[in-house]
Amino acid sequence: MADKVKPDWTGDDFLSRFVNVMIKTKPIYRLMTHQARQVIIKTAEKNGISWEGNCQTLEKSPAKSLLRQMTNPDVVYPDYYLVPFHAYEEGNLCWKASFEAIPATQSLGLRVWKNEDLTWQEAQKRLRSSFHAVLEPYSPPQVKDILDIGCSVGISTKELHRYYSQRQNTPINTIGLDLSPYMLAVAKVTDEQQEISQWIHGLAEKTNFADNSFDIITIQFVLHELPRHAAIAIFKEVLRLLRPGGVLGIVDNNPRSEVIQNLPPVLFTLMKSTEPHSDDYYTFNVENALKELGFDYQTTVPSDHRHRTIVATKPL
Repeated sequence: MADKVKPDWTGDDFLSRFVNVMIKTKPIYRLMTHQARQVIIKTAEKNGISWEGNCQTLEKSPAKSLLRQMTNPDVVYPDYYLVPFHAYEEGNLCWKASFEAIPATQSLGLRVWKNEDLTWQEAQKRLRSSFHAVLEPYSPPQVKDILDIGCSVGISTKELHRYYSQRQNTPINTIGLDLSPYMLAVAKVTDEQQEISQWIHGLAEKTNFADNSFDIITIQFVLHELPRHAAIAIFKEVLRLLRPGGVLGIVDNNPRSEVIQNLPPVLFTLMKSTEPHSDDYYTFNVENALKELGFDYQTTVPSDHRHRTIVATKPL
């Protein structure tokens, strides 16, 4: 691992400030976000992922008819969620982002091991299992209730549910929570075996769940999309929701990763153009924040050469 705690292209470094000025220049921003999309789409198509085919299948599915059912009318979207990200002007609040989320996720998994000859299925299995392997030893012996925060279209949720279901013979109540009803409509329509108990539209900072409701709560590849104040508010809510001895698992980009720190200028510029809260994330000491809030911090493990898994538990 690198000695530096973060990449030079984040925070208040000169390089970071320069990139941020470029991103704020509208013509350059539009070009960068277009190029960022093309990188992901080309990776998908090169590796047998049908980008357009996936989207057309969902376009013809019942997803759109589920939007009203999935929408909680009481949700007030925070400001940080209403900015463009992932190269979508509407962020995650649109069908385009939701229909493209599955092939994009499959493509991004391949980019983690871009120098290896892997199928997208093998890459996804490796990505998810590396997180589960770190989380499992800290989990309660019997898991009854799981919450996946920022579940998107449910890929992470289903994999988490299957992992713990295979570990034990008792049923598990697994819930996916997200701020996008569009993503949740896709999650529901692609949950063909109805494995997940509920797909819930709501704020992770302020849920309606009772105290001490969950054995495991995960935040998978979401933290880098949040400003620091939102992450801290979510951690506070997680501490309330976990049962004593319950576990929080976080997996996301690793600021200390040599791969991330040494990204070519073109790639880190493209990344920052689609992730507006990058500076906040890469300079955020997550472990200290968890300790200060009252968690029992357990470990931070490089779960692969780009990502880290952070585990904390609620005191008994």
